[in-house]
Amino acid sequence: MQVQHYMKLSVVVALVTIALKTAAWHWTGSVSLLSDAMESLVNLAGALFGLGMVSIAHRPPDEDHPFGHHKAEYFSSAFEGALILVAAVGIAWTAIERFHRPQPLQQLDLGMALSVGSTVLNGLLARAMLKASREHRSIALEADARHLFTDVWTSVGVVIGLLGVRFTGWTWLDPLLALLVAINILREGGHLMWRSTGGLMDQALATEDQEAINQVLTRFTSPDLRFDHVATRMAGQRRYVDLHLHVPASWSLGRAAQLRGEVEQALMFALPGLRASIQLLPVNVETRFEELEGTPSEAAPAPP
Repeated sequence: MQVQHYMKLSVVVALVTIALKTAAWHWTGSVSLLSDAMESLVNLAGALFGLGMVSIAHRPPDEDHPFGHHKAEYFSSAFEGALILVAAVGIAWTAIERFHRPQPLQQLDLGMALSVGSTVLNGLLARAMLKASREHRSIALEADARHLFTDVWTSVGVVIGLLGVRFTGWTWLDPLLALLVAINILREGGHLMWRSTGGLMDQALATEDQEAINQVLTRFTSPDLRFDHVATRMAGQRRYVDLHLHVPASWSLGRAAQLRGEVEQALMFALPGLRASIQLLPVNVETRFEELEGTPSEAAPAPP
């Protein structure tokens, strides 16, 4: 299943869970169930925005975006993180009000049953989406999956707390649970926004990906061949590596180009979807990237 299909499914499930949780709040009057329903509204908004960003990310390169639109997914992750933070503030405000104006809860059995039903739906979808996010390397899909998992644990905590209210009669447990929900989703929202910031800053590939690249380059390295200036970055689902390949100056351009092609193929085989950019240089030439007042220095021969 493609990323867009998962995002569409997330929208449908969000609508269903909103209906279930709103009904649960309506029948019980529980502020913790209300906070749970508010988080599902955030799920819906995040899924809709994520669907739009994922669609943009899959557009082919054009004149204004020659490297593609893959970073659009990071906007989805940041947006969903911001929505989570706003929802947390609203939940906390409602909980504090309920501390000052406590209300009796009614029909808890029905409310908890509806909450459990929505939790099962969210849990199944979140598990499938998180697995798919690793396969497709989609941060938008991962953000939505992790948000759903947050919703799942929120609902589990709310149900456990409402059971406590039912058996003890302590109505103050209800707003206390809502505050704990707010703290939990604040943490998750901060994590999502941090992840999206890292992507927009051209973060390096994961350690295991860099190790896979190094293993490929090691296979080709010899006394006459060497690699340097290896730099990696991520852009949404795309992974990139730039490097220099130094070959003997006596080699023909055709021979050097053939070797470069073999290295590119080996890198893409080790990391499917990787985009490799390899610059050919003679063994006695170094290209420096040190910047002075924002201007890269020119190529200089290697020291003797």
